[in-house]
Amino acid sequence: MDFLCDIVQALLALAALGFIVVLIVAHVTAEMVNLTRHEKEKHFLTASGEKEMFPSLHDPHSRELSVVIPAYQEELRMPVMLDEAMEYLENRQKQNPSFTYEVVVVDDGSKDKTTEVALRYTRKYGADKVRVLTLVKNRGKGGAVRMGMLSSRGKVILMADADGATKFSDIDKVEAGLKDLNPKPENMGISCGSRAHLEQESVAQRSMFRSLLMYGFHFLVWFFCVRGISDTQCGFKLFTREAALKTFSSLHVERWAFDVELLYIAQCFKIPIAEVAVNWTEIEGSKLVPFWSWLQMGRDLIFIRLRYFTGAWKLESPHKTD
Repeated sequence: MDFLCDIVQALLALAALGFIVVLIVAHVTAEMVNLTRHEKEKHFLTASGEKEMFPSLHDPHSRELSVVIPAYQEELRMPVMLDEAMEYLENRQKQNPSFTYEVVVVDDGSKDKTTEVALRYTRKYGADKVRVLTLVKNRGKGGAVRMGMLSSRGKVILMADADGATKFSDIDKVEAGLKDLNPKPENMGISCGSRAHLEQESVAQRSMFRSLLMYGFHFLVWFFCVRGISDTQCGFKLFTREAALKTFSSLHVERWAFDVELLYIAQCFKIPIAEVAVNWTEIEGSKLVPFWSWLQMGRDLIFIRLRYFTGAWKLESPHKTD
């Protein structure tokens, strides 16, 4: 019996030591919020090829809607999504001439022709409607979305994936969800597209291993960071301008788990969040490698919570980019 007690005590000591080591590693390796821009990232090209300066999220809005599209190696998939989005936005403007919009495509350091493809839409619709922000080096999806948000002019700002997995007209649903959030303190609110209603069907099509990874990820999200949101990872989210400035100014994670930190920040600031069911179709060509990406996201989730716990990361007040 004493032998068993000794083993249990040794295991508890090892667990405590392991936790302390992880805590130290999380704190020491924490990176600070990176809002700096390369000189080339401060400008966009007009339809005639002239350079103009991007605006700032700190400026008052001058458009009803901004659509930020992060794109990495998306020369093949993005045209379908952009065609659908532009058709919807142009038709909406024809029906309501007072409606104004812009699309900001953020090329996240692609090595293919993503920027060239996006610039075709600038030439077709004009730089007042379609702008391309080309990042000098790959930041990750979260970093690309943030740079696009900080360069937007919209009263509300939609984040939408370049693969077009979510039907673009479902923006009507997330807009309704945002409108229904009352009250919105300091006009801050977020409406998240959700695929949670499709989960049972997707589980039936996945292998047992992938389903276990998915449920494990959901548990880590719930346990460490975000509660009350069934689908944190859907790339179709609508922000009021004020909410975008508040949350993206504090965002540290620039890779796949950035959505979780973003919603964690929003809940810390008590920003109201709606979750709205949207149509979603899996599109071939995903950059997410199932096993390793899930492991990386799981690690990031644990580190997000620990870094805020140790004070390595703090919630920031919005400040202008360099």
